Amino acid sequence: MKLTPLILTVAVAFGLAEAKAERLVIKGSDTLGAKLVPQLAEHFKAEHPGTTFDIAAEGSTTGIAAIIDGTAEIGMSSRRAKSSEVGAANAKGKNMKPTIVAYDGIAVIVNSANPVKALTKKQVEQIFTGDVTDWSAVGGSGGKISIYTRNTSSGTYSDFKELAMKKRDYAGGSQKMAGNEQIAAEVGKNPNGVGYVGMAYTKAGGIKVVSVDGVVPSVKSVQDHSYSYWRPTFYYTNGEPSGLAKQFLDYTIGSAGQKIVGQVGFVPIK
Repeated sequence: MKLTPLILTVAVAFGLAEAKAERLVIKGSDTLGAKLVPQLAEHFKAEHPGTTFDIAAEGSTTGIAAIIDGTAEIGMSSRRAKSSEVGAANAKGKNMKPTIVAYDGIAVIVNSANPVKALTKKQVEQIFTGDVTDWSAVGGSGGKISIYTRNTSSGTYSDFKELAMKKRDYAGGSQKMAGNEQIAAEVGKNPNGVGYVGMAYTKAGGIKVVSVDGVVPSVKSVQDHSYSYWRPTFYYTNGEPSGLAKQFLDYTIGSAGQKIVGQVGFVPIK
């Protein structure tokens, strides 16, 4: 088939556009990947036409694994890499480099109809480990406590164990959810439900945040560490990032990105 000059010009232009298009693969944390990173990506694309993102938010463990096996340029994580993960990376010639991109507070949530408004750190530990099984034991009106947690690939799952439970195991009847939004939805439907979510997920319908030792998660209480369950969140890369991964990381921790961090419900790093 003979191409006319116009069709040939269009074809060449299309080929150049395809050549210029860049794709960034990001995997990992649901806490970061369900809301924050997609919004950062949309704003970034507006400034960098032709850029595409492949974002998979399936838990921090999957993000760290993706850096180890080379299937992502950025691994989102709400926890630090374990020594075993760093060792596995080293064995494959990879250098697990963390960059803090935002801070977060893990909020304890109950159903909005629950009269409980405040818990102590001890009571939170007792609830999630199963030492306390009825709301009447912590000032509620009675009813068997239903516990909703993240699944084991989640950084929030392990962070909460460390921050709130003295690394003890979750109660046997705990129900594991894939993400923050799923926990909020289940607690919102269950008058006896309790769970935990990142600060960006506390506006869901049917839930309320309870204070812990008199403090609720907020920008101030996370920044001054008066809220006990605060934590940094990370992008992991294989050593110093380059190309599109570096551009996006720099955008995230820059002034424009950090403004979005605050708007979404996280605590900026600066």
